Amino acid sequence: MKLANLIGGAVCAIALATSPALADAPVGERTEAQEQASFQADRADILVMAGDFRVTFDMKETTPWREGYEPIDAKISGGHESVRVIEDTGRKIVLQHLLVVGPDESPFVIKHWRQDWEYEPEQVLTYNSVGQWVLEDVPEAMRAGRWSQTVYQVDDSPRYAGWGQWQTTNGVRRWRSNWTVRPLARRDATRNPDYDHYQSINRHQQFPGGWIHWQDNTKMKWVDGEAVPYVQESVLNTYVAFDGYPTDAADAYWAATADYWAVVREEWDTAIASGNGVSVQEEANTGTVISGRLLEMGTQIQNGELEQAAAIADARALIRTATQAPVRTLANTDNAGTGY
Repeated sequence: MKLANLIGGAVCAIALATSPALADAPVGERTEAQEQASFQADRADILVMAGDFRVTFDMKETTPWREGYEPIDAKISGGHESVRVIEDTGRKIVLQHLLVVGPDESPFVIKHWRQDWEYEPEQVLTYNSVGQWVLEDVPEAMRAGRWSQTVYQVDDSPRYAGWGQWQTTNGVRRWRSNWTVRPLARRDATRNPDYDHYQSINRHQQFPGGWIHWQDNTKMKWVDGEAVPYVQESVLNTYVAFDGYPTDAADAYWAATADYWAVVREEWDTAIASGNGVSVQEEANTGTVISGRLLEMGTQIQNGELEQAAAIADARALIRTATQAPVRTLANTDNAGTGY
C-alpha cells in the first residue's frame, strides 16, 4: 500500500476518533443571523414537546458494574400525558406534564413532572446528595448557544438539571445534556436498593409524530464522598401524538389549579434563592415528604372541597417548614467541568 494511502487512512481515523470531542467544544463564532436562526430552531424543538400524547416508558438495566449484582427485569409501562406551555418569555420555556388516568367517563388528572428550559444559563440546580440540591455555575465557556433543562418533581420540588446544545447529528436534531446527578426514581426508591442516585446523560429528540426522552443512567452509591457504580440502565420514553383520551380533563384541572401551583413554584424558588439551593427530606413513594399533601390540595381545589386561599396558605407553610439551606458534600457529581 502506498505511503500516501496509509497517511490518508490515519488522518481519517484520527478525525473520526476526535469528532465527538470537537462537537462538545464551546460553540464557535456565529453571525447574528446564524445565532438567531439556531435560537429559533432550538425553541421549535422545545415547543414541539407540548401537546397530547400516548407515552411508553421502557426501562431496562443492562450492564452490571459490581460483581454479584444481578440486573432487575426490564419494565415497560405507559399512559396518556398532556404537556402544556405554562410560560414562554423567549429565553425561558416552561412545560408542565399532566397524566390522565382512569376510564374515559371518569378521568383523573395527576400533576406530573415539569421541565424548564433556559437559554445560556449561568447556573443550574444540581442534586448534591440525598435531600440536597445546590446551585452550581455552568462553565462560562459552555454557556453560549446552549440551553439548560431543569426537571421538577410532581410537587414542583427540584429533581435534576443539566445543560447542553441542540444540534444535528446523523441528520437527526437532538439535545444532549452534560452528566447530571439525579435522585432515585420511584421505581427504584420503593425497592430500597443498594445504590442511592443516578449519574445520567439525557437526550431529547423529535421524530415524525412525536418525540423521545432517552436516559443513559449509571446507578451509583455515594461511599465516603465517591460515587461507586452498580449497574447501567437504559430508559426510553416515547411520546406519540394522540388525542384519543379525555384531554379536556387535563385542561380543566390546570384551569382550576394553575394559580395555586404558581404560588407553589414561587415558594420553591424563594427557598432555593435564599439558600443557594435547597434541602428537603425525600420520600420513596412521592419524592418529598410534603409532596402528597401538596398534590392532594390541588385535587381538593378542583373538586371544590378546599378554598384556594386556604390551600395557598397551607402550601407556603409546608414548604417553609420542610426546607432549609443545603449542606454541600464532597460527593463526586462530575458537574465541575464540561461534564461530557
